[in-house]
Amino acid sequence: MVNMIAAGEVIERPASVVKELLENSIDAGATAVTVAVEDGGRKLISVSDNGCGMEPQDLAQAFDSHTTSKIKTSSDLRSIATLGFRGEALASIASVAQVRATSRTEHSPAANCIEIDCGDKASVAPCSADYGTTIQVRDIFYKLPARRKFLKTANTEMGHISEQFTRIALANNSLDMLLVHNGRELVRLSGGQPLRQRIGQLFSQEMSESLVETESDEKGTRIFALLGRPTASRTSNKFQYTFLNARFIRDKFISHAVKEAYRGMLEPDRFGVIFLFIEMPCEQYDVNVHPTKTEVRFYNANLLHSQILSCLRQRLLGLDAGTPARLPSPSSAKRAAPDQKDAAGLGQRDQKIADAMAEFFKRHKAAQTQPLSSLANRRFTGTGSAPAQKDRDLERMSAPQAGGQETEFMQIHHSYIIHQTEDGFVIIDQHALHERILYEGLKRRIATGKLESQRLLMPESLEITDGQAELLRTNAQLIDKLGIEIVPFGPKTVAVQAFPTLLSGAAPADFVQDLVDLLVDRAGQLDPQHLLDEVLNMAACKAAIKAGQKLSNSEMRQLLADGQRTECSGHCPHGRPTTIKFSLGDLEKQFKRT
Repeated sequence: MVNMIAAGEVIERPASVVKELLENSIDAGATAVTVAVEDGGRKLISVSDNGCGMEPQDLAQAFDSHTTSKIKTSSDLRSIATLGFRGEALASIASVAQVRATSRTEHSPAANCIEIDCGDKASVAPCSADYGTTIQVRDIFYKLPARRKFLKTANTEMGHISEQFTRIALANNSLDMLLVHNGRELVRLSGGQPLRQRIGQLFSQEMSESLVETESDEKGTRIFALLGRPTASRTSNKFQYTFLNARFIRDKFISHAVKEAYRGMLEPDRFGVIFLFIEMPCEQYDVNVHPTKTEVRFYNANLLHSQILSCLRQRLLGLDAGTPARLPSPSSAKRAAPDQKDAAGLGQRDQKIADAMAEFFKRHKAAQTQPLSSLANRRFTGTGSAPAQKDRDLERMSAPQAGGQETEFMQIHHSYIIHQTEDGFVIIDQHALHERILYEGLKRRIATGKLESQRLLMPESLEITDGQAELLRTNAQLIDKLGIEIVPFGPKTVAVQAFPTLLSGAAPADFVQDLVDLLVDRAGQLDPQHLLDEVLNMAACKAAIKAGQKLSNSEMRQLLADGQRTECSGHCPHGRPTTIKFSLGDLEKQFKRT
């Protein structure tokens, strides 16, 4: 019973077993490890290594509670150099499953094995096996139905196993590693390969080649990182890996340092890609914090935070400020390119703003009658009812003025629209407003069927992992409803053949990549309706006009008119305001006229 209670902390799911057994293999000095799994680990987990092995008496004791060969005295806890040390893993695993362990040392003429059935241990017996250790874990939680019913589908559990395998592989690139599921080889990694090559195999070659290196060595702490450029950000922190002396960890101080390093370079809901490796003396941190050993306590966390932030920030600021050139899609080729920031300094920038404001308060000519750009193609009129409470400021902006002329609008910094009202003025975030318009329109369209799509003249391809490919198959109905057609295009590669017309402002391959990241991040967490809502939210953000995009007068009028017909137009789907109002009273207070 004690072991079963302890297993509740150590063994959360099959992936927990894989983690513990792989760490034991590394501690045993293995240079090659094979992980074979059936039914997402629910039926079988087998981990074989070529490590030092165990003698018969050690094999018998290894599955007893709180037994370990990795520490001898309490003082050893202050300098732990092995991945395992608590002596709980094997006992916990053996208390919730059927276990068979076979082991042979280099100098032993034969191997020995032991079988345990949920804590009921048999005697050690001789057997035939190669050098090293093989542990097979069958039917996890089979005598604990209350725990077993909480296991997810085979695909979900296999995704967690793949993640644990990836973490071990990244931290130990000298290790030969093989992952097999239901008899099918998923990943084969060669020991001694460069870290970039291993990242390319585990994720994608494109990601591997785009990473930049940085390192720091101060006061006995060495930091090495492979950083993703800000333009390669993701929708979750799934691609942020931190390792401390080859141990995968999570730490709030390190996460904050990474976030601060990318500050001002990413949107608030985007995350940089990073593989961060920290080396420091074992005496400077404590891993005996939690049974899963993924949390640590640093004795000088502030110093480490400062060193990481400085190292990463300096490298990111030193990158070429220009975004790598990419050919635009035909739908976006008609748009005017955003102006670059004035390099002459704040004085010239302020003068431009002053000139623009002076022009703003002059009477403009009649509205231009030029054809609308691609923005007009994304109108959502004639579907759904108008909101009961219309935004009066938006209504005034699109209303005719005396003399038959319409109110003119001014765009500043190609990002915001300013309009003078009767009692002040309003500033509209063009991206946020258009994002809300697209989101509500997508919801209406998809409620009556799948989105209309158009086949691409040139299919766009992207690399994905086996786990991501399985998620695409699992969510095939959702993808079809979005009007996206994805087909296999070679090993670990898929091609986007068709894309929804309403999302013409988004790049198909980039959108599908972010969609895959979202599916991975939300796997098993959301019901289909909530998942669809998040996908539509992301789609609207991707396809909306961007900050820095120049708009004509007719495009601005169309945007505001569509906003008037859209519900909840005061906020974007992320909750940010689309319109900020300023009264004359506010201005007078700022200029100290009251």
